[in-house]
Amino acid sequence: MGGVLLLGLLAGCELPAGAGPADKDGVTLTVAFTQSGANGAALEAELVAAIEAAETSIDVAMYELDLPSVTEALVQAHERGVQVRLVTEGTYRNERGPVALQQAGAPVVIERRDPFMHDKFIVIDGRTVWTGSWNFTYSETYRNDNNVVILTSTAAAEDYTTEFEEMFTEQLFGPDSPANTPHPQLPLSDGVLELYFAPEDKPQPQIVAALEAAQSSIRFMAFTFTDNDIAGVLSRKQQAGLLVQGVVEEEQITATGADYEALRQAGVDVRLDGNPYTMHHKVIIVDEAVVITGSYNFTRSAAESNDENVLIVHSPELAARYLEEFSRVYQQAQE
Repeated sequence: MGGVLLLGLLAGCELPAGAGPADKDGVTLTVAFTQSGANGAALEAELVAAIEAAETSIDVAMYELDLPSVTEALVQAHERGVQVRLVTEGTYRNERGPVALQQAGAPVVIERRDPFMHDKFIVIDGRTVWTGSWNFTYSETYRNDNNVVILTSTAAAEDYTTEFEEMFTEQLFGPDSPANTPHPQLPLSDGVLELYFAPEDKPQPQIVAALEAAQSSIRFMAFTFTDNDIAGVLSRKQQAGLLVQGVVEEEQITATGADYEALRQAGVDVRLDGNPYTMHHKVIIVDEAVVITGSYNFTRSAAESNDENVLIVHSPELAARYLEEFSRVYQQAQE
């Protein structure tokens, strides 16, 4: 029976596993993190091994794909007869992954709109999904703060494959994508796994609703933060006496519409990250029980025009793992 499997894939550490709550639909969740100054080889090796074990299909929707080992594994999978397909963002069409796959004869779709194809997921054999904030690049693996969620579930894989087919086969991106996620909610023994794709599934109101429901605490790690609706809820919850803490990427606080100063003025304990490279998380933890994560930055572009995916996971055990990561990032941050 499946569950929430919490692996210590923290950038090169050992890989001890602890069983989580069993679910009702065979869903297993694994979480991993990357960080600056640590060895990301364990996570990279896990992904390469998963690609090498593929038997029938690998669908990749990746904003940036440049890791040599992952590129080589994908090319080799294609050459041994596995169906390998890639959708990537046009800004990075000349990186190692898209170029090598095209040269090998694997089909590649390049998204060329001004808004981004910002997804970061891979679906293997219609059963396993890797998603989160992690792009397949050296910096993302060995320097930046990221989180990765690995889902083992045919239902979840069907959700992500449906999204992939919209982009790859139908060439529908952003607001043109239909809202047709087959399994938007998957049951867990201690809650629910909610899956959304932006903009068509309109995850922003769901994020706001999750924050509005907070009773005790909200903690967030945000690469970029310009969504005034979300910032407004955080400010109101702070003023209502809840614990509200956050860390934002320092290089993004001067971006147009950044909410950093407004949050500070509202009394929110928001800090600048201490990673000398990039704090790339897009994470909110509500009441130490709900985790919001994915490729989705807290911006209007993510809500309205980019291609994104969002997971809202109701699981205290998973939340505890993210709280450990938040504590590490928060302690390194600058007040």
